[in-house]
Amino acid sequence: MPDKGSCTVIVGCQWGDEGKGKIVDVLAEQVDIVARYQGGANAGHTVHVGDDQFVLHQIPSGVLHAGRRCLLGNGVVLDVQQFFEEYDALLKRGIDIEGRVGVSYRAQLLMPYHRFLDKAVELAADTKIGTTGRGIGPAYEDKAGRRGVRVADLLSPDRLYKRIDAAKTRVATRLEELGAGAEELNEAIERTLALSERLLAIATDVGPEISSALRSGQNVLLEGAQGTALDLDHGTYPFVTSSNTTAGSAATGSGIGPTQITDVIGIVKAYTTRVGEGPLPSSMAPQMDEHVRMLGGEFGATTGRPRRCGWFDSVLTRFASQVNG
Repeated sequence: MPDKGSCTVIVGCQWGDEGKGKIVDVLAEQVDIVARYQGGANAGHTVHVGDDQFVLHQIPSGVLHAGRRCLLGNGVVLDVQQFFEEYDALLKRGIDIEGRVGVSYRAQLLMPYHRFLDKAVELAADTKIGTTGRGIGPAYEDKAGRRGVRVADLLSPDRLYKRIDAAKTRVATRLEELGAGAEELNEAIERTLALSERLLAIATDVGPEISSALRSGQNVLLEGAQGTALDLDHGTYPFVTSSNTTAGSAATGSGIGPTQITDVIGIVKAYTTRVGEGPLPSSMAPQMDEHVRMLGGEFGATTGRPRRCGWFDSVLTRFASQVNG
């Protein structure tokens, strides 16, 4: 049975920070569901509503529109503590989100030991990647290594604690090799697991939910994080993120078929920026770089780090158009 609704992917065409959150916020007025399909708390989407500013790291930008269903797909690595801090902060600011946010049972959990390991590895590395230190890389490593913890694992305490105990042993050994400590790790894990019931209460099968919505004529936005040049395969490797940020991953990360996607919208800004290490071919001279940074407020929404500024890169934009379709 063919879908009646539309499914549009929003993807960044540079190194992130193109303004995807603002575009999603505008387009969310025309859709019923907004879903994230990759990344985690390393994303930072800034949205302005009147005089109010909202910085969203994990919850989709469409949450600021009443009645919109906001989903986090299986391609996301969920930092549970940060997620509920963001969730509760929205409630305190008067945003009615009860019953509107759902998380895939298949989504991987980003545990505190992932953050500990991420920071220790980056600190010890001879060549810095410029990671946000949020644990994204180690969480995706565990996923690929088939040793990660998924939302669904919270339903089976025996399986859950077996996996976590194995991870703690593995991470403790690695941290010792790196000369890093693991103080307060156990307490941090317990704080995360204390949110299990609350997380399970909003867990859902994201793929079937989106497919059902499309068949009934509803419209869907799939919201990407970071940008094309940070894609694990197509970006400036190894100075990339740990997931596929291009449009091709939208179907995999949300649990729908690729033919259900009707449109892809690439977001580009008039100049280029990137946070962290790695090449920036069109980089500006230091004085202009600082001038543009201050004019554009180019500081990371997640880390607060200054973004490096460059001129518009037509070669990168053409490549992003090709790889995202």
